[in-house]
Amino acid sequence: MEASPAFDGFDVPAENAVLVVDMMRYSQIPEAKMAVVRSDLDDILSTEFAESRLPEPRSLGEAYKDTGDGAVIVLSAQHLARLVDPLLTHLNAALHRYDQQRLASSPAIRLRASVHVGPLEPGHRGDAINDACRLVDSTAVRQAMATAVDHRSFLAAVLSETAYRRTVRAGRTPNLQEHQFLTTTAHVEGKAGFEEACRLLVPGVAPAMIEPYLAATDVQPDSQHQNPVHEDSDKRRSEVHRDVRQKGKASGKARIVQVGGDYITGAERS
Repeated sequence: MEASPAFDGFDVPAENAVLVVDMMRYSQIPEAKMAVVRSDLDDILSTEFAESRLPEPRSLGEAYKDTGDGAVIVLSAQHLARLVDPLLTHLNAALHRYDQQRLASSPAIRLRASVHVGPLEPGHRGDAINDACRLVDSTAVRQAMATAVDHRSFLAAVLSETAYRRTVRAGRTPNLQEHQFLTTTAHVEGKAGFEEACRLLVPGVAPAMIEPYLAATDVQPDSQHQNPVHEDSDKRRSEVHRDVRQKGKASGKARIVQVGGDYITGAERS
C-alpha cells in the first residue's frame, strides 16, 4: 500500500511571544533630533529588558525589527509573562525618569505597546505579528494613550485576550492584577475585518479613567470618515478630553490614580 504523502506544511509552528512598541508622534520630532531620541529609546529598552530578565533586544537578530518609530520584538513563548510583568511597569517608570532628566528642548518619549502570542513560521512570519501590529495601532490603545498623557503616564499597553489569559488571568504577573486592566475590543481604521477582544493597561491609572476616553467617540472600523482619535487629530482629541474632564469635575472624581494595588481619587490637575 502506497504511503500517504507528508503534509509538513500543515503542522502548527512553535508559538512565540511578540512585543510591539511605537513612539507617539515620532514623525513630528525635528529631523535633527530623531536619531538621538531613537537611540535613547533603544537604551531604555535594553536596560528594562535586562531588569526584567529578558534577552537584549538588539541581540536577537531577525527576531528584532527596527520600525523607525518603534520595534517588533519576537521572543520564545516562555518569556510572555515577563513581557507583561515586570516589563510594562518598568518601561513606564523608565520613561518617567527620562522625562524628568531630558532637556526642555528635547521631546518626551511616550509609547504604545502591544503584547501577543501565537505560532510563527520560520523567519517570523504569521498572523501573530500582524495582529500584534494591528493591536498597537488600534483605536482602543490610542484612546488609552490619550488617558496616559492627561494623567502623566508614559505608556499605554494593549494585551491580546490570549496573552492576557496566559499571564494575568493565570496568575503569572504578581505585580499586575485583573482589576488593573480594562476589557474592550480593538478596531483599526481602514481594516474592517479586524476586531479582537483585548485588555488595556495604563500604569498607575485606573480602568475607570480610561473608559470615558473610549466612550467619548463611537468609531466604527469600516467608517469612511477620518478617525477622530488619530494622534494627528489634536482638535478632536482636545474636545474629547474636555468632555471627560467636565464629567470628572461634575462627579467630584476627576482623577483616579493607582497607589500599589489600590486606587485613590483626587482633584483635577489644571
